[in-house]
Amino acid sequence: MAFTRIIGKTCGFIGYALQTACITHCTFEYVGDFVMCSGPSMEPTLQTNNVLFTEHVSPRLQRLRRGDIVICRSPSNPKQNICKRITGLPGDRVRGNFPRRNQVVPRGHVWLEGDNSSNSADSRTYGPVPEGLIRSRVVCRVWPLDKISLMSQY
Repeated sequence: MAFTRIIGKTCGFIGYALQTACITHCTFEYVGDFVMCSGPSMEPTLQTNNVLFTEHVSPRLQRLRRGDIVICRSPSNPKQNICKRITGLPGDRVRGNFPRRNQVVPRGHVWLEGDNSSNSADSRTYGPVPEGLIRSRVVCRVWPLDKISLMSQY
């Protein structure tokens, strides 16, 4: 009798643990998650070791706007995520380094730039970025505590 009770409680615990793991995974994959910044490309807005809360809904619904800060896969290294600001949307005329100095952002792409233009590898270097590489939009900075802020005000 005690053995079946232990098995029942163990199975119940495993069931709750699996449910919690599934809910956590779905939340972080489809709703939002936390990202830690590294590198100088978004200074002074963001610094290395800032922790950001990001949401995944806007990129999926293609509701990104000029000025949004996004996390996306690097076009030059798909294993790396980058944090940049959207400065151009499809149809916008932008200034880059190659293949032409002035170009129009093609449909399905965005133009990304770091706030620290003198120390940022961005669309001025690698051109327009496919919207499919965008993983999330930054909502707010949550660390350090004395710099908690919404990113929509920047």
